[in-house]
Amino acid sequence: MTADERTLGGSGAITTQHAGRDALIAWAVVAVLVLGFVQIKTTLPLVGNIGAALVAVLFLYTPVIVAKFRKEDLDDYAFHAEPIARGLKFAAVAILLIFPIFVVGYIGFYEVACKSDLLAHLVPRGMCVKYGGLANLHPPRLDASFLEFCALQLVVVALPEELFFRGFLLGLLEKRFPPRRRFLGGGVGLALVLSAAAFAIVHIPKDGDPRALATFFPGLLFGWMRSATSSILAGTVTHAGSNILIKLLESITQR
Repeated sequence: MTADERTLGGSGAITTQHAGRDALIAWAVVAVLVLGFVQIKTTLPLVGNIGAALVAVLFLYTPVIVAKFRKEDLDDYAFHAEPIARGLKFAAVAILLIFPIFVVGYIGFYEVACKSDLLAHLVPRGMCVKYGGLANLHPPRLDASFLEFCALQLVVVALPEELFFRGFLLGLLEKRFPPRRRFLGGGVGLALVLSAAAFAIVHIPKDGDPRALATFFPGLLFGWMRSATSSILAGTVTHAGSNILIKLLESITQR
């Protein structure tokens, strides 16, 4: 292998050869399996929904298998916390800047859409019936089930998805399509767009709702964070925080 077929990444050298091909094949296989797994509605104690658990395992172990095939390791796919300070700083800034805007947008959207026949079709099924409006805001129920939800969002949802889509998929795509521009150290280019699109498409089978494609936009943010910090830490924390925030908003606004 020639010198120009290898570039440094993570703890060692990660090959650029066939990076795009391997990323496409891995994503296609995962997408097909996710389509089947989300149809499994069975739940078990300590495991919860089996389909969701299988999806998490799939996202975790696909990079392991491909890394072994490509003679790489997970460290090459940003599966590490270092630099911890930089990762946490990026996550904190994103949360402080974006979350307040999201809260205002979330409540404003439901306030308008649920009162409009024209816009009501944009609201997820059944949400307007549950939405109590600003007049009925109330404190969230912070009990053991909520703490369990937070832990699951971090370990079972955010971490596996960030490893697969940002650490693994974006990592390979950036080898095939190196970013031509950088913003605060994070690459902005075709690889970022493709990884965010792959992330959004995989979310559709869960409920069969095309509105799930809106996950494309946080996918851009999480991918940029991974590129800027060379770690999935910032994206994992922000990803989990986003899901928890939505849960909190649903809790305080529903009747």
